[in-house]
Amino acid sequence: MALLDVLLEYPLTTLFVLSTGLLFSRCIYHLAFHPIAHIPGPFLAKITSLWLYYHAYIGDEATIIHKAHTEYGPYVRVSPNEVDISDADAMAPIYVSKGGFLKAPCYANFDIDGHKTIFSATDVEHRARRAKAVVPMFSTKSIRENEAALYGCADRMVDRMEEEARTGRPVNILNIARSLAVDAVSTHLFQENYNGTSEKGPRLSVSAFVDAFVAVGRFFYLPTKVFIWLEWTIEKCMPDEHTATSMEVVDKFVDNLVDQTPAGSSSYPGRLIPLVERLEVKAQCKDLIFAGTDSTGMNFATLCRQMALNPDKYEVLRKEILDNANAGEKKQDVQALPYLSAVVRESLRISMANPTRLPHVVPDSGWTFKGTNFPAGTIVGCSAHELHFNEEVFPDPFSFYPERWLQENPEATKAFFAFGAGSRACIARNLATFELYMGAERLVERDVLRGARACQEKVEIYEWFNSSVKGEKIELVWEKPRV
Repeated sequence: MALLDVLLEYPLTTLFVLSTGLLFSRCIYHLAFHPIAHIPGPFLAKITSLWLYYHAYIGDEATIIHKAHTEYGPYVRVSPNEVDISDADAMAPIYVSKGGFLKAPCYANFDIDGHKTIFSATDVEHRARRAKAVVPMFSTKSIRENEAALYGCADRMVDRMEEEARTGRPVNILNIARSLAVDAVSTHLFQENYNGTSEKGPRLSVSAFVDAFVAVGRFFYLPTKVFIWLEWTIEKCMPDEHTATSMEVVDKFVDNLVDQTPAGSSSYPGRLIPLVERLEVKAQCKDLIFAGTDSTGMNFATLCRQMALNPDKYEVLRKEILDNANAGEKKQDVQALPYLSAVVRESLRISMANPTRLPHVVPDSGWTFKGTNFPAGTIVGCSAHELHFNEEVFPDPFSFYPERWLQENPEATKAFFAFGAGSRACIARNLATFELYMGAERLVERDVLRGARACQEKVEIYEWFNSSVKGEKIELVWEKPRV
């Protein structure tokens, strides 16, 4: 009774003591009794998700987790119920075998306009019905049939780069690479060219739209209800006129596209219209514009920059491409050229378009990997940053060295994670890869990159789910303007 009297007499003190006790008990549970308490990791990461939220927000998640791996080994606990795995052997059970584990709930934060996209959907049946309708468009056969139109996009991109190179001013090749990407996606999948390569402004009209979705990655791991509230608050309290204008441009393009597409059309929206309402079709199209423009733009800009930084490798590539162009009946398909293939693969390895972990959920049966148990419900995943910069697999991993791909290297092939893996790998990976091949082929044939010099000593990124280049520029300059 005396204790109760004391508690009632000092309610604030009582509240503080009880809250502190509860917090302390929760910390003890996470450190000693949680089902994954046996997984090592930073102290704060073990007791609170705020550690992961913070590093995701400031954009150093991949780097800070890499440092943790050097200290703790291949398994690092990055929040009370999440583990980052640096072992490439884990990719098969997590992403490939029997369809892999289900995506983590946080993928819902990439829903568009309230609709789950082919990328963000966690429900297998929901995704499968939509993916089945459009996946033929991403086949090698479909891309080959539309090759002339796609090469037209590459040729216009080269024209634009040549035009800007003549000015003698720094050229933002990230902007130009994005223009090729959005034109290729729209031309092939929508059968209507966005025509980004014709834009003469300093920034592509679609870029602010893309960057707005990239910025979602700052909050990727947040519970979806918290994310929705935070997104609404930012939109209301910190409106951005440039982003709003870009959103309007993309909305208008997509609205016109979908509204004018008849059911039964062979285009991407035409294949979806019989299955879902048109509002969802528009969301799916916007998702394609975002993902296709951002990732491929980053990858192709990286390729161009590395060719400028490594003129000796550029000469090897140019000789191979020109020899093939003049080979007559012996001319090979561009994707069969060994050095070009190595350049494309190495560019994808180091570009870090998607550097962070792809989180999936351990199924009800649990999972034991190399003697370590991961209970049901644990969120696990691998990251491109950790796999692609593994020194044991890729010696001198931060250097651009295409030659590493010219010899058979099963370990390197196994660790390659540029498009994810398994049934939930990037649905557009064939198209994205072809864009890199044809863009590089056209640039090299016309020798556009000769004399180009990289302006930045280092390209720094925010390590969000989709990386964001700090300053939004990857620049080259031609010291002797082309004529």
